[in-house]
Amino acid sequence: MGMSVGGGDDDSGVMVEMNTTPLIDVMLVLIIMLIITIPIQTHAVKLDMPQPTDNPEQPTEPVVINLYVDFDGTILWNDVPVPNGATLVSYFKDAAAQEPQPELHLKPNKLARYDVVANVLATAQRLGMTNIGIVGEQL
Repeated sequence: MGMSVGGGDDDSGVMVEMNTTPLIDVMLVLIIMLIITIPIQTHAVKLDMPQPTDNPEQPTEPVVINLYVDFDGTILWNDVPVPNGATLVSYFKDAAAQEPQPELHLKPNKLARYDVVANVLATAQRLGMTNIGIVGEQL
């Protein structure tokens, strides 16, 4: 009931498949020609940079205030113990009024209570200190 297309076992039939090798060679040549003729893309961003002046201004080193919070809540302002919170507030007000404002380097002890350190940071920020950094232990 089925229809036989091939001749079966005899090899005398003509192959009807198309030879694609020349077609692939032509495509490869076309791809290479396309790659060669594409202009090289340069990704350049043009910026108007400022011109250097004759006498460049030398940056000055900022004044650094070392604020140490010990494990028992003792606060040291440049290695001098702060007796109470009112004194610390006056130190922060004086430092915030200076121009340029000094850098505040907070060095809490690893055993210091979090609420003491957070209170010192909040007080410094509330009183106008803007250059605040937390310094960790150097390994």
